[in-house]
Amino acid sequence: MKRITDYRKLFGIDKDTTLEELKIIYRNLMKEWHPDKFVNDDVAKQEAELKSQYIIEAYHFLVSLSPETHLKNQEDYAATINTSGIKDFEYKGQCLKIKFHNGSEYEYYGVPSSIYNKLINSNAPMRFAKRHIFEEFTYRQSSKVVEKESAAIRL
Repeated sequence: MKRITDYRKLFGIDKDTTLEELKIIYRNLMKEWHPDKFVNDDVAKQEAELKSQYIIEAYHFLVSLSPETHLKNQEDYAATINTSGIKDFEYKGQCLKIKFHNGSEYEYYGVPSSIYNKLINSNAPMRFAKRHIFEEFTYRQSSKVVEKESAAIRL
């Protein structure tokens, strides 16, 4: 959750900001912090490189959390949580990362430790997750596997 808060603070947005608004803010920040603006000042250029990398990371992260992105990917998400079982999961700082048998990985934010403990102790983790995690918490797809020329490639 801290990561989400920090990135939203960087962009000066809230959870209801649209992708179009986010894109405009992102472009303005990149214009302000683009390293090519600091040709004659090496220290400022290095700072701008770090800041621009952070801005790019934050932008992609916030796009992946967007309701518009979720709507666009709803079919794939539904297929994953309804037909692919849980392969593995890990929990760190209220972030639950679930790996599915189809190769997809999703991160769920704001998951209390009590829910995680119930998931661990559940006889049917997939059933528990469907009821208490998948539609209850902010999530994003952290990676997926795409079949290309009969070789799996991780994105």
